[in-house]
Amino acid sequence: MEKTKRTDKEMLVKGLQYMGGALACMFSGPTLAYISQTKLKSPIDSIVLILAIIICVTAIFLAFKGINTILDSMFKKK
Repeated sequence: MEKTKRTDKEMLVKGLQYMGGALACMFSGPTLAYISQTKLKSPIDSIVLILAIIICVTAIFLAFKGINTILDSMFKKK
């Protein structure tokens, strides 16, 4: 008897956690970039801008990994 294809719930939860982290980074990265660009009077503002760029790149990576994990949980055979 052939086993029916089902969604791997543990993998799905892991993918949703990645997407939650991406969502947090999607809001915090541009916010930090905006804050660092409005003042730019102290040397720490350039450090905050670099940190904001790193957070934005992290958001893109986490979103890709989250979507990939969610799709794997639905369509990949074990």
